[in-house]
Amino acid sequence: VCMQSVTLNENRDFRRAYAKGKSRVHRLLVTYVLRNRLGVNRLGFTATKKIGKACRRNRARRVIREAYRILEPQLRQGYDIVFVARGATGEVKMQEVLAVMKNQLGSIMLPQQADAARTEENAR
Repeated sequence: VCMQSVTLNENRDFRRAYAKGKSRVHRLLVTYVLRNRLGVNRLGFTATKKIGKACRRNRARRVIREAYRILEPQLRQGYDIVFVARGATGEVKMQEVLAVMKNQLGSIMLPQQADAARTEENAR
């Protein structure tokens, strides 16, 4: 996680994102996004026991974290973002997760990036 993002640590912050945030669902990733008025993005990465043992959960979180790191420069600041890993997350390449994440975070991407992502999506 780069310097422009902080990690969500408090349970209440996660709960607020789940309750009030906008959610996007995909078989690889669930994303909750909520404005936070802090001028900085705060991130949470979760992987439940349902996904598997520690090794698989860690890999799932690592893949999500790396995808976010690549996407981060293109995102607006001032949001709480919680990523929840799904069963298949730990078994796919990071590029696949990145594509899903790009799609899910389209609404908070910087304008020029959002247009590019939309055009790319329409091209498929």
